[in-house]
Amino acid sequence: MKAFFEGIQSLFVDFLFLPLDGLRSLELRTWFGANFINWVFMIICAVAIVYWIKQLRIFDEAGTENQDTTAHSFLK
Repeated sequence: MKAFFEGIQSLFVDFLFLPLDGLRSLELRTWFGANFINWVFMIICAVAIVYWIKQLRIFDEAGTENQDTTAHSFLK
């Protein structure tokens, strides 16, 4: 049983955490390089929020949005 858990440890430590070890060593050289993926995700989220707000404005101006408070049966 001990060998089974040591195998799981070896899988995670020696293989699956290697990219995180690379990011940890990269952070010592350049902070922006280590956080590049975070910046990419923040840009994607910002673009998605702008798109969502534009779509909300389009439906609001067209008057197709149902703003009745009884739109759902549980709000009656």
